[in-house]
Amino acid sequence: MNQSQPFWVRDAIFYQIFPDRFSNGDITNNPNPVDEWGSKPTINNKFGGDLQGILNHLDYLTDLGINAIYLNPILQANTNHKYDTYDYFKIDPSFGDEKTLRLLISECHRRGIRVVLDGVFNHCGYDSILFNDVKTYGEQSRYSKWFEIHSFPISKEIVNYQTCGGTWYLPKLNTKNPIVQDYLIDVAIYWTKNFEIDGWRLDVPWKIPMKFWRRFRERIKREFPETYLIGEIWRDPSIWTKGDTFDGIMNYALRNSILDYCVYDRMDAEDFNYELEQQIGIFNQSACYQLNILGSHDTPRIFTLCSEEINRMLLTITFLFTYIGVPMIYYGDEIGLTGGDDPDCRKCMPWNHTEDWNTKISGYYKKLIKARLDHIAFRKGTFTPLFIFNGVYAYQRQYENDCAVIILNPRKSYQDIKIPYKTENLQEKEFWCDLITQKIFTAQDGFIRIDFLESASSLVLLRKEDAHIDEK
Repeated sequence: MNQSQPFWVRDAIFYQIFPDRFSNGDITNNPNPVDEWGSKPTINNKFGGDLQGILNHLDYLTDLGINAIYLNPILQANTNHKYDTYDYFKIDPSFGDEKTLRLLISECHRRGIRVVLDGVFNHCGYDSILFNDVKTYGEQSRYSKWFEIHSFPISKEIVNYQTCGGTWYLPKLNTKNPIVQDYLIDVAIYWTKNFEIDGWRLDVPWKIPMKFWRRFRERIKREFPETYLIGEIWRDPSIWTKGDTFDGIMNYALRNSILDYCVYDRMDAEDFNYELEQQIGIFNQSACYQLNILGSHDTPRIFTLCSEEINRMLLTITFLFTYIGVPMIYYGDEIGLTGGDDPDCRKCMPWNHTEDWNTKISGYYKKLIKARLDHIAFRKGTFTPLFIFNGVYAYQRQYENDCAVIILNPRKSYQDIKIPYKTENLQEKEFWCDLITQKIFTAQDGFIRIDFLESASSLVLLRKEDAHIDEK
């Protein structure tokens, strides 16, 4: 039986938090050593960010318009990223304790914010309680069949056990073993039931048998039908969209298309539309449950990829918040945080608003988030391409009487463009307002006239009676 997707997801605006780098709210649980907040991140250093730090900034997230957060791993582990789980039933002590997690989730729920945890079920840590037993007792360990081991004793110098990505400190769990499957499902049930979390983001799912994910979904959905299950998928998503594994994916394929069209000029509007059509064809009715991203802890920062050209950045934001699916912000992107590949993309969140924040970018995010929350067309509306001409791409989002027309132009400027649109009760003459600039555009006989469309710009047009217009 294929359980339906959770109702709340279509209205969600996600915010991804890498706990060690968001905020240090409790210095008493600092790891040793801890580096100065804001100094250069390395593969190994730690900065002391924790659950209390997230609690301390819930007002910030609420003010931004966030109603769902995804936390990178918080279970006990040795690294700063925590993908090397030590104990699947304990919070990492440098992040806090169970009491703090319960308080965080309770406060989030009180504010209407959902909480999704990171499930790392393909591998654990070299020094985990499971793998330590194998290192100690070898083939006699009760966990020896829980891993894929070539020979004994265990050796990390000449690695003789299967790992994740060839990384010696990430021994791969034998997820073909039904006992291991049961254990991992019990882990997910434990945290979902006892802490009332709202979903799981599942790490490297393609490395795990599909049979496991079908069992995982069936068990979770049976007890917690509103749980959101998201797979980390970088390439072809088609096998993950049949309703028997995940509700949605981290949509890296869409991210690539956004970059190629809005940032790199590798695609024109026709190419971009083709890629969108392919995705819509794959996802069908589940398109609105996909987690759309511009970046994550595994990619360079979007502002850096835009060569810190703000207009290019704003183009990507416009599309993210007006397209089908669930938008997610990687912490700090909303203030123009920069950074290259890991570990540079995992900088500390700067909390000095005056000196370290790009207010043009943060203000733009807030306007687009508000528009998405205010207008159901962006969350649940139909998607209709309207105008595809060289670099210019225009589309319509509509839900009943709520209608918006979005125009993207990453290329050269254009003059005298007429954008067709379709609405019921079409008037001979109408007026449309740009959400960002409040500029008014005239529409006549079903065409919106754009006298001048700037290079590297976008318009989010709402009919004047539907727009929130600043009359000053």
